[in-house]
Amino acid sequence: MKKNKQVFNNVLELVGNTPLIKLNKITSSLKGNYFAKIESFNPGHSSKDRIALYIIEEAERKGILKPGDTIIETTSGNTGFSIAMVSVIKGYKCILAVSSKSSADKIDMLKTMGAQVYVCPAHVSADDPRSYYEVAKRLHRETEGSVYINQYFNELNIDAHYHTTGPEIWNQTEGKITHLVACSGTGGTISGIAKYLKEQNKDVQVIGVDAYGSVIKKYHETHEFDEKEIYPYRIEGLGKNLIPTATDFDIIDQFIKVTDEESAHTAREIAKTEGLFVGYTSGAAMQALKQLNEEGTFNENSNVVVVFPDHGSRYMSKIYSDSWMNEQGFFDSQHEQEETAQSIQYIK
Repeated sequence: MKKNKQVFNNVLELVGNTPLIKLNKITSSLKGNYFAKIESFNPGHSSKDRIALYIIEEAERKGILKPGDTIIETTSGNTGFSIAMVSVIKGYKCILAVSSKSSADKIDMLKTMGAQVYVCPAHVSADDPRSYYEVAKRLHRETEGSVYINQYFNELNIDAHYHTTGPEIWNQTEGKITHLVACSGTGGTISGIAKYLKEQNKDVQVIGVDAYGSVIKKYHETHEFDEKEIYPYRIEGLGKNLIPTATDFDIIDQFIKVTDEESAHTAREIAKTEGLFVGYTSGAAMQALKQLNEEGTFNENSNVVVVFPDHGSRYMSKIYSDSWMNEQGFFDSQHEQEETAQSIQYIK
């Protein structure tokens, strides 16, 4: 077959070069111009495809990964799916230690991709032997011929976004970006993009999104790890109960926290206003943008890029489930519940 730019050798060639889409309706009352980097257009439907492919290929290049080896990782779900996808194409076995906070949709997808999955309790300390961090370390020790990706403490996580997502955003905005808003979990996405953007223009403002129940924002402000900040929360892949070395705190200008409830509703709002079916952390990023606008962060000349890292299909049993939203107390009134119930009518 002749070479055709629309014909690819495998699914991995589709990673990266995701679209930047102007937000219109949801930002109609806000000052400035707003654009979303839609990472769900990656083949694995999240930004984690970038780090999975980059880190695995770096390990291959250095001779750390060899044919038939096993890849082990901790994940809230999206990274795990991306690693499983890359493993399928490259012929590696895949073992994943997953947080119990991960949606059932994510866990089912991991199994579908052939991964061996260990579901670990979410609300235990990072050094608890049952935590997904410690379980992954144990599995690595016990599994001969295994490589532990360790995304939270792997600086290649930053490099992946420095070499791909950062340049893409700079080129797509023709260098006119003034603000970046991105969620911080491992910190690789925001740190890698920020590093590249600030090399091009040191005045670009980088704002990280954190969750209530996470230590990241306070650590950025005080350089102190405060255990009193830690309590259970629902958003997957946002914030942490430890300090990831894959976060470069020095190039992030500020952090802002968002609630579980507002982030869930905002994800739903994005779907209904922009036609973008995004995930929980995308809702968190957009909610942060709204709060920043209320604080007066943006003006008429602002060109703001917000990263939407995930796809809504991973959250059908959570934020897109009316029963789950109701169980969490996220519906404010009986009227709101009745309104959603009327969306489906059965003809008998």
